[in-house]
Amino acid sequence: MDRFEAMTFFVTAVEVGSFSAASRKLGVPLPTVSRKVADLEEHLSARLLVRSTRKLSLTEAGEAYLVSCRTILDQVNDAERTVSGEYTAPRGDIVVTAPIVFGRLHLLPIINDFLASFSQIYVRLVLSDRTLHLVDDRIDVAVRVGHLPDSNLVAANVGTVCRVVCGSPAYIAGAGRPKTPVDLIEHSCVNFEGLASGPVWTFASARGKKPDQPVPIHPRLSVTTAEAAIDAAIAGVGLTHVLSYQIAHAVEQGKLTLVLRDYEPEPIPVNVVRAGEKLQPLKTRTFIDFVVPRLRKALTGDKDRLRTGMAAHAHAVKA
Repeated sequence: MDRFEAMTFFVTAVEVGSFSAASRKLGVPLPTVSRKVADLEEHLSARLLVRSTRKLSLTEAGEAYLVSCRTILDQVNDAERTVSGEYTAPRGDIVVTAPIVFGRLHLLPIINDFLASFSQIYVRLVLSDRTLHLVDDRIDVAVRVGHLPDSNLVAANVGTVCRVVCGSPAYIAGAGRPKTPVDLIEHSCVNFEGLASGPVWTFASARGKKPDQPVPIHPRLSVTTAEAAIDAAIAGVGLTHVLSYQIAHAVEQGKLTLVLRDYEPEPIPVNVVRAGEKLQPLKTRTFIDFVVPRLRKALTGDKDRLRTGMAAHAHAVKA
């Protein structure tokens, strides 16, 4: 029995959730995958997986063995990358993750430029508002919007974003501009459910002298994506509460106007992170060195767009 191959089949089956999915990913017949894992269990005299019609689940022995298999496979892959030159030349595959809207607006254009400059690097971009685990989900680089927990991650800060309230100029002209967060009770609100738990928007006290204050709202419309909330706000449905980078272009174009700026909470950090392994492939270092300064420029550009848009709106109101 080729134990290295059997370990690969076992780990893949666990990661994708079934033998059939592992068969498709590995490009080998389903019976081969099942037989190799069964041979591995027979060799170990231990049951690794509990098989059902829907999914695979690990036994206690399987959980412990999975950790060891991943360590062994990673060490073999590192050795192969070293020999093939992956640590001395920027080449190979990179898996990158970012929040959906941030990735589409800011990271994807940078990756497009990166691919044009490095022909031997292949990128898989996973856009998800769920925080993926770098090691367990095999992620090389991640963009995190939010405060980082204490961990062994290596982080490079690229700027900050803010939680903002905005609405269309037409809506604000008709409904009036809220002066304090409490005024939102009298306004039509569009709630993006992904930004907070429940219809509660958080604000700082005026000039930040007190702790942040939660303000319950009764949304006229609740949606599950930021894009939908922004589209509804532009259409005049009401005020919405999103992140500044998501509406910077709309504010600059005069489609949205910011309100309650004196009550915005503390800015939220944005970081590019990677796992803190000792030997970092050149492809990863090259990617991070390429992305970090460009993301910093993009976030600075967002702040400039907000200032330009608000200045133009203030001038239009005075006129």
